[in-house]
Amino acid sequence: MGVALARRLVGQPAAIAAVVPFVEMYRARLTPEGQPAGVFLLLGPTGTGKTKTVEALADVLHGSPKKLLKVDCGEYQMEHEVAKLLGAPPGYLGHRETQPLLTQQKLSAAASESCDLAIVLFDEIEKAAPTLVRLLLGVLDKGTLRLGDSTLVNFERTMIFLTSNLGARDMSHELRPEFGFDSNVPRSSRAGKLDRIGMAAVRKNFSPEFINRIDAVVTYQPLDSEALTAILNQQIEDLQAHINRRLGEQAFRIEVPARSRKFLLERGASAEYGARELKRTVQRYLIQPLAVMVAGGEIRAGTEERAAGVLVRAELGPCKQKLVLRNLGQRSQVSWEEGTVEERLIN
Repeated sequence: MGVALARRLVGQPAAIAAVVPFVEMYRARLTPEGQPAGVFLLLGPTGTGKTKTVEALADVLHGSPKKLLKVDCGEYQMEHEVAKLLGAPPGYLGHRETQPLLTQQKLSAAASESCDLAIVLFDEIEKAAPTLVRLLLGVLDKGTLRLGDSTLVNFERTMIFLTSNLGARDMSHELRPEFGFDSNVPRSSRAGKLDRIGMAAVRKNFSPEFINRIDAVVTYQPLDSEALTAILNQQIEDLQAHINRRLGEQAFRIEVPARSRKFLLERGASAEYGARELKRTVQRYLIQPLAVMVAGGEIRAGTEERAAGVLVRAELGPCKQKLVLRNLGQRSQVSWEEGTVEERLIN
């Protein structure tokens, strides 16, 4: 299972090492009774893979990264909004109209035939109202939640993840001189600094009772050049799979040489935004020009072309400031530069 997670989650071995033993304990039916199978608090800068971890686990266990129950805590910043999770009690306005989010039925829907362990994600827990945190305290302690209509929801067959950006700004200040391809700071030394910063922020925002009910606190590390390279390769593979799946018989092959990948990495490496900036860079320099070619009918796979395989190559432009996408079968090219898509035929 650890290998399967590592293929989906790049650069965060500590997160995999923390989660996998609890999943194995649940599969062996050795988890303690009366509490969730595992409770994890995921800390670290944005774009380092906190939410990706939960989605990757859902993909491994249930076959889809969307097979989970997600609570966006930013939607529950006010005390009265927490009632949307539980439903209004009988006799209150909206009792019949308001459907609680945290029901036994929805927990069951987050499981699958291959695994009955439901994954629940409380995203950006630091934004939640204090009432929601107190509500969670009971769930983490006893593994149950009583809804507004007195229905009891059992969380014993769930794994609960809390993501948070607490301390992220201090982490960024600490790591800014050390980020990227020129970093020579040992990873173990850097990890210790981030752990201390993250835990200090957690202790300021949550009570000892709440922290004591968390099984593991994982601080995510900034992505180094090796991790970013692996993520880029993964994104290009996902793009090819997406093209094959969505375009069917009109699908084509895309080739991104090493020089072009290095260009994308240089443009997409960001200490502030992590892998999200790399994803935007791929979209800006690769996907958007591809969309122009597809929408303009410049990639047409007839019978002969399908047999040979239509190939679009992303090459580094002469000025090395943009990528040029060339349709090798139809002598056309498209490029992106400073927000403008340039399209022309090759003479």
